[in-house]
Amino acid sequence: MALRGGDPVEVGGYPLEARLGSGGMGTVFLARTSSGRPVAIKVIHQQFAADDEFRIRFRQEVAAARRVSGAFTAAVVDADPEADQPWMATAFIEGQTLTQRIAADGPLDGVELRRLAIGLAEALRDIHRVGVVHRDLKPSNVVLSPEGPRVIDFGISRATDQQTLTMTGRIIGTPPFMSPEQLQAPRGVGPRSDVFSLGTLLVYSATGHGPFDADSPYMTAYQVLHEEPSLDAVPTALRTVVELCLDKEPGKRPSADELLVLLRDLPADLGGVGDTGANGTGAGHTRDVSTQHHLATRDTPAPTEPAPAEPAPVPVPAGSGEAGTATGRRPHRRWRPVLAAAVAVAAIGGGAAALTVAGLGTKGGGKGDSVAAPVAPLPDGFKPWHTVALGAREDIPDELRCVAHGDAVFCGGGGVVATRLSAVDGSRAWTVKSPGVPVQGIHLVGATDDTVLGYRVAAQGEAVGSPIEVVAVDADSGRELWSTPSGAQSQAVTGRSMDALVLGSSVVTVDVSNSRLEYRDAHSGKVTWTTPFPADSWCAPVPMGSRLLAMCAPAGEANAVEVRHFTLYTVDRASGKLGGAIEVDGAAVPMGVADGRLVFLREQREGTDLSGYDGVVRVDPDSGKVTHSRLAEPYAGTPGMVDGTLYVSGQTGRITALDPMTGRTKWARQTGVEGASGPAAGTGALYFSSATGRVVALSPKDGTALWTTNPQADGLTGELGATPRVTVVGRIVVVTAARNTLFAFDTENPPKAG
Repeated sequence: MALRGGDPVEVGGYPLEARLGSGGMGTVFLARTSSGRPVAIKVIHQQFAADDEFRIRFRQEVAAARRVSGAFTAAVVDADPEADQPWMATAFIEGQTLTQRIAADGPLDGVELRRLAIGLAEALRDIHRVGVVHRDLKPSNVVLSPEGPRVIDFGISRATDQQTLTMTGRIIGTPPFMSPEQLQAPRGVGPRSDVFSLGTLLVYSATGHGPFDADSPYMTAYQVLHEEPSLDAVPTALRTVVELCLDKEPGKRPSADELLVLLRDLPADLGGVGDTGANGTGAGHTRDVSTQHHLATRDTPAPTEPAPAEPAPVPVPAGSGEAGTATGRRPHRRWRPVLAAAVAVAAIGGGAAALTVAGLGTKGGGKGDSVAAPVAPLPDGFKPWHTVALGAREDIPDELRCVAHGDAVFCGGGGVVATRLSAVDGSRAWTVKSPGVPVQGIHLVGATDDTVLGYRVAAQGEAVGSPIEVVAVDADSGRELWSTPSGAQSQAVTGRSMDALVLGSSVVTVDVSNSRLEYRDAHSGKVTWTTPFPADSWCAPVPMGSRLLAMCAPAGEANAVEVRHFTLYTVDRASGKLGGAIEVDGAAVPMGVADGRLVFLREQREGTDLSGYDGVVRVDPDSGKVTHSRLAEPYAGTPGMVDGTLYVSGQTGRITALDPMTGRTKWARQTGVEGASGPAAGTGALYFSSATGRVVALSPKDGTALWTTNPQADGLTGELGATPRVTVVGRIVVVTAARNTLFAFDTENPPKAG
């Protein structure tokens, strides 16, 4: 929809391209970030900007959306609730709303309906786990993206630890999808209200109408409060679960976690009304660990709750072959203690099973169990810890990065040249600050046994020649040893900030004029050799294990950020002499080593903007042989490589593992960590983390999610190409997040999400 007369041309520095829609409270526009990433900007109508009550509500919306920012919502990219006309930018999600989809093509059924139900339950689970209640779950707030359903618009949501605003004389919500308690006492609305709304949404998705539809909003509200839902057209297998969601009493509805167990245990193809598969279970019946535990325990009530006075059958999907509820009738309530036990067993036993298979757990011995890898002991005195700022400015829009040497963790970036902390308790031995505003992607160079190397950015007006220096610091005392001005053009050549590189006890830098490589002893700073770049080239050092290579691009192309081909040279570490030239077509990012070859991801560009990666390039520096493999599809996101496998973390939380020798996809996994960087490898696990500090652990074998943590900082997830934020120290993971946040925990006992 084109912009209209009177629409702003830009908001918050984002040029607007089109109108996406308008409602009673604001207008949503399509815009783009400076890197070309599309965003949706919600601008509050001018008449509400002076309403203090509304401004408070909008601040809560921004805070709630940032707090969630999982795989099933739209991540917040930027916001200014204090602007004259408040606004919020979120990731633009391609796809129809559920309202548009059903209006165009009619109700959902079968596999598509089951996938939607599970996706929305997963969304609610993640929303509720961070303490947010959405309170306006309706078809127009669900976008059917290619990655699955996404829940948007937290305009009337609230954190469960916040007091609800008094909205005198106003009903906040949409009556056909509101819960009874939301209509009667909105101040007391909790997570089970969203479960009720999800039940109405599933009925609408399956039938094209709501379970309480009437001729007017007032009659609809009456039906919600006093009448039974109309469910005749809902597929039989789904109906029993929906009935549980639509109970008038919040305490009798399942939680999002419990609901997810029930939905995952439904037939893979829900079919229509009365449809069942072979043996009454539905064709293609699938179960995960949680639902297997549910089935195993469904005849045994949880020991912590008394059995009901009257024996009651456990409700199972109609037609499953079990004695249960009659079609269309409300089931008895024995499901709650059974599901409570199932979820507890799945969380404890199922989680342990997953960790054991991944080589992280210590359980075993049963027939068919995987043999767990030995688990290293924790250092004496370790307890999870959390620290902020490290003496630097918290307002700097950057993050630290860390490396580990023994129990010491060295970090830099975000206004810090380097700092030394204990992995055991987070205590700080010393910090060397950087006075200027950091350059994005410039963090820590690295560390040797006795030296830490970081970047110092000069304060405005104080730079001489270059605003960036490489600084060497004594690892024990924090005393500055030496510094040298650094070039800053590697981003254009390699796609990553690699102007300085630690190799063994030496460091390679690019001189301030971007004309040569310089090789020094890391501790003394003594220059061993310098090597000029080939004529008319910009170069950057690239590691290949203990070997050093130079990656060079034509100066004109690099300066214009339009690299169309590059040249690799081996570099003799003793003399600095360059080997023969190896020509490679196309722009690419060096990732790591596989089977003796240096592996690159080939960039796909639209003009000067990076749109993704479409191929793998392998270079054998000994023979000069270059081979290419095309990926099955272009992948956009943040790349990484560890243990001979490539990974791309998408902005929506999808992580794809690729074989670097063939370009084939090994596995893909949707996670709740949007905009993740990684991976970092531990024993039997891969760790990915976002700027918010949310961490997911995946099995390297197939991407199975082992655990996920909650966010730890108020960060944005829009950065692409970020280096890994997780540092592994034995069983300890140290995680960096926005606002110079650092925290650590035991991989065998990660923080519980929720």
